[in-house]
Amino acid sequence: MKITITEDAIKWFQDEMNVKDGDTIRFFARYGGNSTIHSGYSLGVTKEQPIEIGESTTINNVVYFINETDLWYFKDYNLNVIVNEQNELQFGYEPK
Repeated sequence: MKITITEDAIKWFQDEMNVKDGDTIRFFARYGGNSTIHSGYSLGVTKEQPIEIGESTTINNVVYFINETDLWYFKDYNLNVIVNEQNELQFGYEPK
């Protein structure tokens, strides 16, 4: 799988989550909500240290990652992170 993050989303992380050089951002599966790929689950995001990275991308010395235990959520999909017109993060799932 691949994680893609747009420039607008990178700026969103800097402005809204105070992300700076050396930080680590985790994407994780959480119970509740609805995603386009898993009913009853949604994607969460938090600033925390990785436990066991399953997939990651590094942009501007910031590591955006998914722990090994959450890879099931993305089975057969790549993750695209953008900012929508309401200035909120939006997650897209592209088949591999």
